[in-house]
Amino acid sequence: MSGIYIHIPFCKQACYYCNFHFSTSRAQQASLVNGILQEITLQQHYLGTDTVHTIYFGGGTPSLLEPAELTALLEKIRSVFSVAPDAEITLEANPDDLSRPKLEMLKAAGINRLSIGVQSFHETDLTWMNRAHNSGQALACIQLAQELGFQNITIDLIYGGPTLSDEGWEENVKQAIALGIPHLSCYALTVEPGTALDHFIRKKKMAPTDADKAARHFELLMQWLKAAGYEHYEISNFALPGWHSRHNSSYWQGKPYLGLGPSAHSFNGHSRQWNIANNAQYIKSITAGAVPFEIESLTSIMVFNEYIMTSLRTAAGCNLEWVAEKFDTAHVTHLLQNSTAFINDGKMERVGETLRLTPAGRLFADGIAAALFL
Repeated sequence: MSGIYIHIPFCKQACYYCNFHFSTSRAQQASLVNGILQEITLQQHYLGTDTVHTIYFGGGTPSLLEPAELTALLEKIRSVFSVAPDAEITLEANPDDLSRPKLEMLKAAGINRLSIGVQSFHETDLTWMNRAHNSGQALACIQLAQELGFQNITIDLIYGGPTLSDEGWEENVKQAIALGIPHLSCYALTVEPGTALDHFIRKKKMAPTDADKAARHFELLMQWLKAAGYEHYEISNFALPGWHSRHNSSYWQGKPYLGLGPSAHSFNGHSRQWNIANNAQYIKSITAGAVPFEIESLTSIMVFNEYIMTSLRTAAGCNLEWVAEKFDTAHVTHLLQNSTAFINDGKMERVGETLRLTPAGRLFADGIAAALFL
């Protein structure tokens, strides 16, 4: 089981908090799509004979692509790789792109899962983030997508921002529940170096983020969604039973995946590689017949540490039997010894041969994982 990720690095405007690779100029869009089509052929052996079960268009804003461009990319992938008939095919989209004609064309192109960047149903939050859509569009596009038969929908929500009160956060979550959205990805507002938000805070044009508010919002989120029947299957991801993201789950389970496009990452179990994060240089290199990437071979320690980081983010937790089989019993001893303090503190629990975070521990996931690293 493998996945394919396609990075589409174009946006209408820059959100203040975003540090992903993108451009607000779409002058190179056609050339870049042609480059990705060529890269599919150049990377045709990366996944070996694996069947592709998930395809994910991320960005950037993939919903800016023309339906013909999406169709061409999917047809090329299917001609080069073995794609499962029931493959999950996700497109990240912004609400302002999802008109009725666009949604109909996306469905015809083969998109069967939408990941909509709502972020908030409140106008004040969207304005503060410099989002391109408004609250009315956020609500309307979801209802329209559902009307047209899209059932597998996930939305992104951001919490902890200075304009979002506890009451406003509850309204956002309750709105998503009322709409029957089967999957929610919820992220704390973070200040990434080099972003506009980082600049504004350093220049004292915006207030710094409030860690206590973000923690409170996360705790409330867990309570509300558990009561509504959602499974908290990964730190930032909640789904009704049967609606987990197959693509993202493959990342956390260590499955192989191929990344296409500038800045896209690939992983085959032994090494990790990433394409150059520069549109012009990517296009130039691909046109010359070479994929412009850097590669990192993974040591045993790196594989172990990555497993700890990803497994502890999930409800499935860290499987001690798998660790003993993949590595040795000394690694299990290391985990048990270093997790004792967190278990005693109520932040972790051992259930049979599984170590996992408790709801209280999920607030400290990264720090706990780092404490268990070799």
